[in-house]
Amino acid sequence: MSWSEFLLPLISFLLLSVHGDAARIPRTVTETCGYEACPVADPKKLNIHLVAHTHDDVGWLKTVDQYYFGSNSRTQKAGVQYILDSVIQALLANPERKFIYVETSFLWKWWLRQNDKVKEDVRSLINQGRLEIIGGGWSMNDEAVTHYHSLVDQYTWGFRRLKDTFGRCATPRIGWQIDPFGHSREQASLFAQLGFDGMFFGRLDYQDKNKRLKDKTMEFIWKGSPNLGARANLFTVALYNTYSPPPGFCYDILCNDEPINDDPDSPDYNVKERVEQLVRYAYRQATSYNTNNVIFTMGEDFNYQHAEMWFTNLDRLIRYVKEEKGSEVNIFYSTPSCYLKAVNDAKLQWSTKSDDFFPYASDPHSYWTGYFSSRPAIKFFERMGNNLLQISKQLSVLTRLEGYEKQLEHFREAMGVMQHHDAVTGTEKQLVAYDYARILYDGMQQGTNIAADAIRKWRSTGNSNFAPEQMHTCMQLNISTCLYTEDKDFVLAIYNPLSQKVVSPIRVPVQNGKYNVIDLADGNELTSQIVPIPNSVREIPGRKSTSTHELVFLASLPPLGYKTYTVKRSSENISPQVVTANSIGNEFYNVSVDEYGQVVVEWKKQKDMELTQSFHYYDAMEGNNEEFRNRSSGAYIFRPKNTSARNFVNSASYEVHTGPLVEEIHQCVTDWICQVIRVYSGMEYVEFDWLVGPIPVKDKIGKEVVTRYYSNLNSSGEFYTDSNGREMLKRKRNYRPTWNLELEEPISGNYYPVTSKISLKDDEKLLKLSLLTDRAEGGTSMRDGEIEMMIHRRLLKDDAFGVGEALNESAFGEGLVVRGSHYIIGGSIQNLDELAVKEKTLARQLLLRPWTFIQSIEKNSSAPTPRVPNSQGTGLAKSLPQNVQILTLEPWKDGSVLLRLEHIFELGETARLSKPVEVNIQDLFTTFTIVSIKETTLGGNQWIDDMNRLKWESETNDVLQTEEHFSHPVEIKEGVINVLLEPFEIRTFIVEIAPRYL
Repeated sequence: MSWSEFLLPLISFLLLSVHGDAARIPRTVTETCGYEACPVADPKKLNIHLVAHTHDDVGWLKTVDQYYFGSNSRTQKAGVQYILDSVIQALLANPERKFIYVETSFLWKWWLRQNDKVKEDVRSLINQGRLEIIGGGWSMNDEAVTHYHSLVDQYTWGFRRLKDTFGRCATPRIGWQIDPFGHSREQASLFAQLGFDGMFFGRLDYQDKNKRLKDKTMEFIWKGSPNLGARANLFTVALYNTYSPPPGFCYDILCNDEPINDDPDSPDYNVKERVEQLVRYAYRQATSYNTNNVIFTMGEDFNYQHAEMWFTNLDRLIRYVKEEKGSEVNIFYSTPSCYLKAVNDAKLQWSTKSDDFFPYASDPHSYWTGYFSSRPAIKFFERMGNNLLQISKQLSVLTRLEGYEKQLEHFREAMGVMQHHDAVTGTEKQLVAYDYARILYDGMQQGTNIAADAIRKWRSTGNSNFAPEQMHTCMQLNISTCLYTEDKDFVLAIYNPLSQKVVSPIRVPVQNGKYNVIDLADGNELTSQIVPIPNSVREIPGRKSTSTHELVFLASLPPLGYKTYTVKRSSENISPQVVTANSIGNEFYNVSVDEYGQVVVEWKKQKDMELTQSFHYYDAMEGNNEEFRNRSSGAYIFRPKNTSARNFVNSASYEVHTGPLVEEIHQCVTDWICQVIRVYSGMEYVEFDWLVGPIPVKDKIGKEVVTRYYSNLNSSGEFYTDSNGREMLKRKRNYRPTWNLELEEPISGNYYPVTSKISLKDDEKLLKLSLLTDRAEGGTSMRDGEIEMMIHRRLLKDDAFGVGEALNESAFGEGLVVRGSHYIIGGSIQNLDELAVKEKTLARQLLLRPWTFIQSIEKNSSAPTPRVPNSQGTGLAKSLPQNVQILTLEPWKDGSVLLRLEHIFELGETARLSKPVEVNIQDLFTTFTIVSIKETTLGGNQWIDDMNRLKWESETNDVLQTEEHFSHPVEIKEGVINVLLEPFEIRTFIVEIAPRYL
């Protein structure tokens, strides 16, 4: 071989890499992917873009594996492996054909089972732009109940698999959210930051769609963030026919439409008829769009299992439309990106949108707002999963843990599956929900192994005589259960995944007794308190625990670090404390129960601020689903039978428990609704720890349980909800910003997704009230001053949107019991900085809670516990500014690290902290130092300097585009690596590191 023959493949190999580890392509293939591979649109004709696609749910009616392998066919005939097999062969048969694929999780599962010849063919098709990867996340995520932290992760991992496997040409440029049930503004912002040129979606409110079709505003520029400005703008296309083909033109084995018969001698010859029908439809669609391009989505759910059926008919359509109508229309195989490029080439000005697409209604009585709260247990489980995943990734980096790469991949992929729009949403069949829980539990077990071994390694560093025993975690703390703390002494190593020091209440299930909690860092005993576990919790079906009490203490934890405590039982039992008070309180609040069983919260600082809390439920509508007005409430749809909720007649029973750290009211409203209201000393929030279930249905009526917090604020018909846990959006009762709303469902039509927070403001009194959640829920404000949250649902009728069974969850032979928490915080907005910081701090602590690792120890004498080496550790060598957090710290490739820094305050949110901030990160970490750094787009798959998005112009002549790179590059000098963060900005880096110790 000559040197030129050797070097040319090597150079091609290296150039395909984003950051030095190119996709492993065995042969040099000419790359004509992306816009270079697009067919040329004719400016003088109507261009019909045929997009061959399949929509493959990562679980819904069948489990992920059942969908992939094609099993359980009685439920649904769907097998993804056959789709990909068949599509590849069909593409190879005709070089004109194109296809798009979306779900990286299925593509990866299929790829691992292919031989080298198939892999070479697939790489070639991708490099030619004939097999285009769009979306690119691990799954097509929901946009209502997902948190942006998990969304960033699932796209990052999907992109990583694509880049490592296929190289540059598999870099997604298009968002393809065709099936989620409403769309968030934050999703648009994230897509823009990922480097996408545009987004396509299928579902929007029927009234909104009718207006947009009439006004020709189905394509627009979505302003994704008022904080990030142009960088978060995204060109968006609302598809004409959701994501289905034109009526009569579905050519799949699952369809019943007539194929193209081009035999002139056949009595069923239908070429002319079919051509006329298709072209008429194209012209009709074109009347609602602004350019001479129309996109036809030629596919549906799990289509192309026998791809040649589709492609043969599409080949004929293209041929005969050209022959019959070639002077009028130009028809060809295309992709969403090629369609977008053709629209961009028209150089038009576009309308803009700055709100979101919630709530989504498909007809006057079908508001898809029930799924905001469906399956609340799995929604909390997913949030726990993100908590542990971040800890596992952080600890892997901080301790340079080796040998756990596969376990971490498994966990990342489990969390990616959970983001799917039929997973965390709760809109899947029950058997699939069980399987999602299995997948997530398995992933969390992997994460537990990683984190526990990392803590062990950290604690034993530099001390050859100290080898801590295996550390355990408890997955059932939500029901006050932990095998390792119930009847023994133990050591707690508590890790804080936040970038700032926190003082956090720690609650550990124990038996009755007196306990000593020793901080092993200084040998001092901490103040602690024993609180009884409510009977309602102890009697949860399936709970197996001897714990009767919870040990409570306040842990002061370093940032990205841990601290250890030893807990010893010093006496067998203590007499129960008799409390005659009828209220609890701390320096900020007084909390009591009134004669009607309502909880009353009074602020001590703001004398004119108070609220009452109570439980209610809606009777669920049950109909035959044959007409709009007979729609039932179901997994997707919230439709109460009446416009007012039912109240509980009897006044509630309660008891009070007080102590030096926490004061609690244990209250039961009925035998199936109880709660604990608690305030901690020094903590400026009130916690409502609610427990609901089993919801009774002996009366054959489904029920939707809500809790209401009614304050004396005049909120003027407005409230605010978060968008995927990030920016806040203003909501107005009975109103939509972009069309005149006609509302026949006044309750469900005012419900919005609350991923993390809902707020009210009183502009006259200058007061603000916020409620923070521990999981995604649906919420609203139906009266001024009131927040209403739906916390549990049990329904007896399906809503006929495909899932095919009622949302009637059970466990251990009874209706499901769910336990969760709301956190109330509020006060004067005259001191905006103080309140904003407290809200933000609480929100971060609820998302990324301290994680407790437990080591059992033998009971011994009451001798004092000595100070133990390595009893605490921190990953940060210096404090970060108050408005900066480390969003991501995870092992990347070849010893490098993926690092994301985030400015956590919005513009104008505070006077002091909503400003740009600069951070020197070179010596930020204790266990390693950064030796080189390079910035990428949000997904970590392309250098920020290489991002070159399409440019769009609005009707106001503003050029709306993403900057080619940030205006403030990383400043690198000797001993200094400065990163500047604008308000609410996320910056992503790949860093090379050198160890300090460990």
